[in-house]
Amino acid sequence: MTRGISMENTEELNQGITMPQEEINADIQNEAADTNPAEESDVISFEDLGLDQITLEAIKKKGFVTPSPIQVLAIPRLLNGDSNIIARARTGTGKTAAFGLPIVQNIRTESDHVRAIILEPTRELAMQTCTEMTSFSTGRFPRTAVVYGGASMGEQIRSLRRGVEIVTGTPGRIQDLMERGVLDISKIEYFILDEGDEMLDMGFVDDIENIFSKANPDCRVLLFSATIPAPILKIAQKFMGDYEIVEEEGVVEEPLLIDQKYWVVRDGDKIEALTRLIDYSPDFYGIVFVQKKTDADYVCKALDERGLQVAALHGDIPQSQREKILARFRSGKTRVVVATDVAARGIDIEGLTHVVNYDLPFDGATYVHRIGRTGRAGSSGIAVTFVRPEETRRKLGFLRSAVKRSAKGEMTEGQIPSVEEVIESRRKRLFEDLKTKLGLNEAVKENPAEEKAADDNEEIIPLPEGVEVPAEASVKTPHLRKGDPAFDIMAEELCKDQNPQEVVASLLSVVYGSMLSKKRYSKISPVSVRGGRNDRDRGDDRGGRSRRGAQAGENQIRLYVQMGWHDGYNPKKIADFFSSLLHIHGRDVDAIDMADKFCLLNLPTEAAKKALELSRTDSSIPHMHQDSKSGGDDFDSRRSSRGGYGRRDGFRGSRGRDRDGDRGFRGGYERSRSSSRGRPGVHTSTQRNSKAAIFKKGAAKEY
Repeated sequence: MTRGISMENTEELNQGITMPQEEINADIQNEAADTNPAEESDVISFEDLGLDQITLEAIKKKGFVTPSPIQVLAIPRLLNGDSNIIARARTGTGKTAAFGLPIVQNIRTESDHVRAIILEPTRELAMQTCTEMTSFSTGRFPRTAVVYGGASMGEQIRSLRRGVEIVTGTPGRIQDLMERGVLDISKIEYFILDEGDEMLDMGFVDDIENIFSKANPDCRVLLFSATIPAPILKIAQKFMGDYEIVEEEGVVEEPLLIDQKYWVVRDGDKIEALTRLIDYSPDFYGIVFVQKKTDADYVCKALDERGLQVAALHGDIPQSQREKILARFRSGKTRVVVATDVAARGIDIEGLTHVVNYDLPFDGATYVHRIGRTGRAGSSGIAVTFVRPEETRRKLGFLRSAVKRSAKGEMTEGQIPSVEEVIESRRKRLFEDLKTKLGLNEAVKENPAEEKAADDNEEIIPLPEGVEVPAEASVKTPHLRKGDPAFDIMAEELCKDQNPQEVVASLLSVVYGSMLSKKRYSKISPVSVRGGRNDRDRGDDRGGRSRRGAQAGENQIRLYVQMGWHDGYNPKKIADFFSSLLHIHGRDVDAIDMADKFCLLNLPTEAAKKALELSRTDSSIPHMHQDSKSGGDDFDSRRSSRGGYGRRDGFRGSRGRDRDGDRGFRGGYERSRSSSRGRPGVHTSTQRNSKAAIFKKGAAKEY
C-alpha cells in the first residue's frame, strides 16, 4: 500500500511541525519584528522534531540551526512510526541527517550484531556517509564501519569482527563480506538504500535484490532518492510491503543559480578553449567532465603542460591515489579535476565555481547531474558545455529542450573569450593580488581635524574610541609593507645607475611575462554553423576528432602525418612522439585531429620543417607533408601538390557518403592517392601503413 505525503498533508502525523518551507522562512524573518507574544508564530526547530538532548548536542556541534524540509518530514516518522519510507530528497538537502539522526538516537547501546546497514552507490559516498554518521554521535555507541571495493578487505574484516552497529558500504563489497560469513544482516533493524536512482543507473538492481533477500524481513526499509522512477517503485513493492512516500512541496530538483552556457568549438580547439576559460575566470575551481578514460588523461596532461593545477580521476586510478586526489581537491591545492561520470559519482565538494562538459552529455539527466555539482547552498555557479558544430542542430536542441522541460534553467550560447580579453583579465587579477600582498590596497581614512591640527602645530586630539572617521575624511596613501631586509641589498644593486621604475617593470616582466604572453595561446578558427546533411562532411571521425576544423595558427605549420587510430595512436601518443622526436614541449603539438589512417596537427614553424626533413630522410618515420588547406604558406608545396590530399578534389573525393558515415570520405581520399601510384615522390597507402607499423614497433621499445 502506498500513500503520497507532502508538506501540505502531514498534520495527521506531525501536528504543527510540517509547515511549507515558505511559511517557515516567513516566520523566521518576522519573528524579530513581531512584538505581540500572542501573535508570534512558532519556528520549527530540531527540538520540535522529537530529538533528545544528547542528539541535540551533536547537532549543535555540527552547526545545524534549522532543519531542512526533508528533515522535518522524515525525522519524526523515523522516531515515532514503524512504517517503511521512500523519501524524495535532492543531494545537498541534508538527507543523511534525515535518516542518520533518528537511527543514531535509537542505537545507543553496544550490540553483538549489526543493527543498521546503509547502501551507497560509490566509495566516496560511502565514506562521506560513514563520517557523517560518526559525527552524529557523542558517545562510544553506535560504532560505525565503512566497507568498499578497492581498499584492504583484511582491515575491513578486522573492523567488523571488533564489533559494529552501523555498516555503510557499496553493494559489491557488502556481498563479498556476506559470502565470507563476516557480515551478517539477518538481525538488522534498519535497511537504508541511499541514492536509489543512482543505484539503478549503475546497474546494481541484482545486487540490491540479493542483499535484500538475506536481510531481516522485519527490518525497517528506508529508501532515499532524488527521483522516484518506476524501477524504484518496483523494488518497493517487492521488498517494502506498506510504505509511505514523503517529499518536499514544490521541489525544484536542481539549483537555478547556475549560469548555463554552451560554446560551439571544434574538437581540435577544445583544449585551447578550456585553457582560456580557466585563465579568464577568477579563481576557477571546478570539474571537467569527459566521456572516456583516455580523454581524461589527455586533457589532464594538456592542462598540466600549460602550468595549471590539475588531476585526472577515472576508473583506472587506484583507490589510494583517488583519495589523495580528492583530498588535494577539497583543500584547494588542485583547482581542476578532469573526471569521467562514474569516477565523479559521490564527489560532493562545496564552493565549486565551474562545471565544464568537455563533450556533450548523452542525455538530459546526465547533464543535470553534472551541473548540480556547482551552484549549491545559495551560491552561484557556471556550467559551460563544449558543442561541436555538427552537434548544434539535433543533439544540442534535444538537450536544451530537456533542460527547459525539467525547469533547470536555460542554456544560452556564449562566446569564447579572445586572447586579448584573457590576458587583460589575468593582468588585472595578478596586479590586484600583487598590490594586496605589498599592502598598497590598504587605504586608511584620515581625520581632517587631525591633519589641520598637525599643520598648525596644535595638539592632536584623537577621536574617541568607537567614533568612526567622517565620510568626508581624506584617504591616506597606503604604506608599502616592509619586505625582508635580505632583499634590500639586492634591490639597491638592481636600481644602481638605473631608473627604479624601469627596474620594476623589467622585474614584473621576468616574473609574469610568461603568464601574460600571447604565446601561451593558439588560434581558434571561427565556426560557421549550418544545418543539413552536409554537416556530416565537416563532422567527426572516431573519438569525435574534427577532420578539417583546425587551421595553423600564427608561426605554425599544419601537417598531415600518416599515423592514425588504426595504427594504435591517440592524441596523447601523437604528442609524445613529436615531443621525443623534435625535443619540443608536448603542448607545442597543437590542434591534433585524428582519423583512422592519419592525423592532422600544428607544429611551430621550425619544428615542422625539421619533422618534414626527417620524414624524407629516415624511412622509419611515418610519411608527413604540409596540409595545403590550413591557410598558411605552402612550405611543402612540391609534395602536397602531388597526389590526392593536396588537390582540391583529392581529399574529399565526392560529397557522397555511404551508410557507414565516413567511409566515403576516406574512400575518396584513398582512391585519389592510389591513382597516383608510380609517380615520383608519392607514397601509396600500403607504403605508408608499413612505415607506421615500423614506427609502432620502435615506439613500443622506447615507451
